Amino acid sequence: MSPKQKRLAAIAAIALLLALAVGLVLGALRENIVFFYTPSEIPADAEGRPIRLGGLVKTGSVTVDGLNSDFVVTDGDAEIRVSFNGALPSLFREGQGVVAEGRIANGALTASNVLAKHDETYMPREVAESLRDKGVWQGETD
Repeated sequence: MSPKQKRLAAIAAIALLLALAVGLVLGALRENIVFFYTPSEIPADAEGRPIRLGGLVKTGSVTVDGLNSDFVVTDGDAEIRVSFNGALPSLFREGQGVVAEGRIANGALTASNVLAKHDETYMPREVAESLRDKGVWQGETD
């Protein structure tokens, strides 16, 4: 084998290893990325994948039975029912902003975590922009 062929084989081996490493990293990222959606933005293929759902808790939709709670999150255009087994944050209220993390099954979100706004002016930027665009939320601008 000539030096030129050895160099070419070494470059090909390095390229193959680099492609394999990039493929493994992208595969791991795809499994661990959690996308943020409002109820009207949830894609049809979101069933079973982890997502973050943000919006407002619909007034009159909250039912709590011990640690089991059900409520509806809305962005003014669409709604989705959320069920959560755990203690809700102390600032969780109807009509307030909320972010629920979990998986969609049968058209409802089974939440593993529920986050409520922590003061009078906080709302995640994506939620605020989406609700502001729809005319639902009139909070402060950045």
